[in-house]
Amino acid sequence: MPIVHDSTLARRLASGQLQHIGLLRFSGPDAGAFLQGQVSNDTRRLSAHQGLLAAHCSVQGRVISLLHLLPHSSGIIALLPRDVLLPTIHGLRKFVLRAKVDIADLSEQFSVIGQHGAEALRACGLPIPGDADGYVEQAGLGVGRVRAGSGRYWLIGPSASLAERGFADGRHDALTVERDWRLADIRDGLPQVYAASSELFTPQMLNLDLIDGISFTKGCYTGQEIVARTQHLGRIKRRMFRLALPRGNWAIGQTLRLADGRAGRLTELAADDGECEALAVLTIEPGAADAEVSPSTAVAARELPLPYSLPASPGPIR
Repeated sequence: MPIVHDSTLARRLASGQLQHIGLLRFSGPDAGAFLQGQVSNDTRRLSAHQGLLAAHCSVQGRVISLLHLLPHSSGIIALLPRDVLLPTIHGLRKFVLRAKVDIADLSEQFSVIGQHGAEALRACGLPIPGDADGYVEQAGLGVGRVRAGSGRYWLIGPSASLAERGFADGRHDALTVERDWRLADIRDGLPQVYAASSELFTPQMLNLDLIDGISFTKGCYTGQEIVARTQHLGRIKRRMFRLALPRGNWAIGQTLRLADGRAGRLTELAADDGECEALAVLTIEPGAADAEVSPSTAVAARELPLPYSLPASPGPIR
């Protein structure tokens, strides 16, 4: 399966408010322990000032939503697309029982800034997290590195405070900011789950086991049995790949079949330079059957490189 290297000329990506991203806050003495039993990553790492990527799964091990968790001083804050925010709240509240935890939607009080590069943060006197800490905070404004080695940052905090620092000046329209952030996620190989793709994939199909999105030593959480069995005993037959597609009316969750016979669904999209970059969960083996994908005309897609390696072939992962 040949890799065609991306020849797109670099351009400056627009930073600004990510209006498609909502915020949940988990507060109370049991917040960390509660999340430990509900998401795929080890929330104890938050106490070391690290942000975490984690999957919130159904009991069948399918990803309902992906959460970027940040250890804000007011509670653990989860960043996720707004269109899966309510299903995530309702799903998690079913498991609260006697736990002393409050789950609140902060999307109207807090804002999320997607920042490419650290210059604007330094200019405002904000601290910059390193790879070792990953998250820092000043006067209620939290800065989280998107991933280790990345020059992209989440900036979260009360909307009024961010506006005072000049992070709500509207220099770029919301659609441009969203497109550029999603494009950067695609190039970083970072998955996302929206309403149209919720509960379609296991965490490994989204490569979470390759990008530190799953802990296999933390113990039980909802869906853990399926995730662990897939990792240690199963055959991972589908993985997430990065593609370049011709411009068209593509949609998240849409099925497609490539010329080499691989088939699957689109998980992320962003238009750029006359074409569309995408992430798609595809069968690993060309011609392998996928019961969820109906036969269709082959798409003229180019495979683009990911910044991490995929396993060479399906099979048990030790």
